[in-house]
Amino acid sequence: MIDKKMKNSELQKARISRNIITRLNKDEIVFMKTIAKIRDVLECGVDDILEFTKD
Repeated sequence: MIDKKMKNSELQKARISRNIITRLNKDEIVFMKTIAKIRDVLECGVDDILEFTKD
């Protein structure tokens, strides 16, 4: 979102709830269906949204 200069309100237009956006900002778990929607809105790959690390 930062790279594309998008705001949270633009994700809400894509029918992504405030609750989900808050969870993303807090690095909490969200469903893959939501990640797919965000990927479509941002026109990017999943690896541009998520970072996989070992605990």
